Amino acid sequence: MTRLGQHFLADPNLLHKIAAALDPGADDVVLEIGPGTGNLTRIVAPQVQRLIAIERDRRLASECGMRNVECGIKNVTVVPGDALKLNWHALLDTVPDIPHSAFRIPHFKLIGNIPYYITSPLIAKALTPPLPERIVFLVQREVADRLAARPGTKPYGALSVGVQATCRVEQLLVVPAGAFRPRPKVDSALVRLTPLAEPLVTPGETGAFRTFVAACFSRRRKQLRNAVMAATRKPAAAVTALLAEVGLDPVSRPERVAPAGFARLLRASQQL
Repeated sequence: MTRLGQHFLADPNLLHKIAAALDPGADDVVLEIGPGTGNLTRIVAPQVQRLIAIERDRRLASECGMRNVECGIKNVTVVPGDALKLNWHALLDTVPDIPHSAFRIPHFKLIGNIPYYITSPLIAKALTPPLPERIVFLVQREVADRLAARPGTKPYGALSVGVQATCRVEQLLVVPAGAFRPRPKVDSALVRLTPLAEPLVTPGETGAFRTFVAACFSRRRKQLRNAVMAATRKPAAAVTALLAEVGLDPVSRPERVAPAGFARLLRASQQL
């Protein structure tokens, strides 16, 4: 493992499956997070118009860039820096041959083998509007299970709701720990997030929605009425009427409420 917690995947078969999950096209612009040694970069790059790779380890960034040159790959820009701090859209906007919409928002796809310790904040940043056309991340299997979890299951929680409110989530394949060098302590899984044509919450509601859902799930084993009372700081009678209005059982549990139910609940609670 590098000093930044990276584990590298070198199996060509798995790398091709990961690249295929992105559904790369000749006109695509791809942003890759954490290219490391560039094994995935060199598979995706020949299939797309442009690839920008962000690598925090400056030594790896330099080596990846040199290998790309040696392989004759000319459509890749390796940017040394922290993906959590860099402005992704500003990076894309500086490349002259990237197509832009009328609103100057670049259309792009996002891919990466994500270091475990920054998975949650990276997902949150990736889902901050404007969203990519598609996101393919290799993450810790436990996180993948939470992303794809259904209401009423053990892994279902605030992360599940927040992501599923804006994206279709697919858990595509499990990658065993033995496929990485150095070997991590846990298995990984490949997830694909595709933004919904009609998300359950608007871009302007995203922050409030995440805060509201997290507050409810901080009391996931409490009755829904009590969880919503704590989240909204409203009296029992008002919350009971609110739950009846949106068609939710007050004695149910937050862990049994679907993302659409939370979206209705948020909007109704804002009218209290």
